[in-house]
Amino acid sequence: MVQTMTVSVGGMTCDGCASNVAAALNSLDDVNSADVSHETGTVVITHSGSSIDDIKLAIQGAGYSVGGEAAPFDWSDGPIWRQSAHNTKWCLVGCSIGDFGTIAAFQFVFTESGWSAMMIMALAMFNGIMTSIALETYILSAQMALREAFRVAIGMSLISMLSMEAAMNVVDLVLTGGAKLTWWVILPMLVAGFLTPWPYNYWRLKKHGVACH
Repeated sequence: MVQTMTVSVGGMTCDGCASNVAAALNSLDDVNSADVSHETGTVVITHSGSSIDDIKLAIQGAGYSVGGEAAPFDWSDGPIWRQSAHNTKWCLVGCSIGDFGTIAAFQFVFTESGWSAMMIMALAMFNGIMTSIALETYILSAQMALREAFRVAIGMSLISMLSMEAAMNVVDLVLTGGAKLTWWVILPMLVAGFLTPWPYNYWRLKKHGVACH
C-alpha cells in the first residue's frame, strides 16, 4: 500500500542539500519518491511501508536534522571527515588567493608603503575572506542561481575563514618575522590554514548539516 508522509528537515540551505536528502531517502527500499524543498525545510515522501525511524535515520545519516533532532554526535564519521576536508580545501584555495596576493603586492610592488606587518596582515585576511566568498559563489553557481549562490557563500562560516586566515598569518609572522612570502613558508602556512578550521568544519557539517559543495 502506497503512503505519503511529510517530514520537517533542518540544516538544508541549497539545492545541493536537498539532493543529498533525496538521495539518502531514495536509497531506502520502500521509498518510491522524495520531494525535497530546502526553501520550506520539508520533504514529502511516497513509500510502501517505510518506518518513520528508518526515514529519520536516513536523513540524519546524511547530516541533517529531523524535527530539530540530529544524529548523535561523534568524531569518527569517515565520510564527514572527507567531506569537511573537501570543503576546507576549497575555502583554503579561496583564502590563499587574496591573502598571498596581498602580501606579495606589499612585498614586491608597494615596498615603500610604510604599512606595518600587522596592517598588511589585516588587509590580507580581509582580502582572503573576500576571494574565498567569490570562489565559493562561483562553485555554487553551478548548482543554483548566482544571487542564491552568493547568499549561501556569504552565509558560510565566518569563524572557519577567520581561524584559517589567522593561522596562516601567525605562521608567516613567526617564521619570517613579518608579512613576507618565501618559498619555504608557503607550505607551513597552507598546512596551518587547513588544519586549524578542519575540526570545526567537521563539527558544523556533522551536527548541523551545513556545507554546500
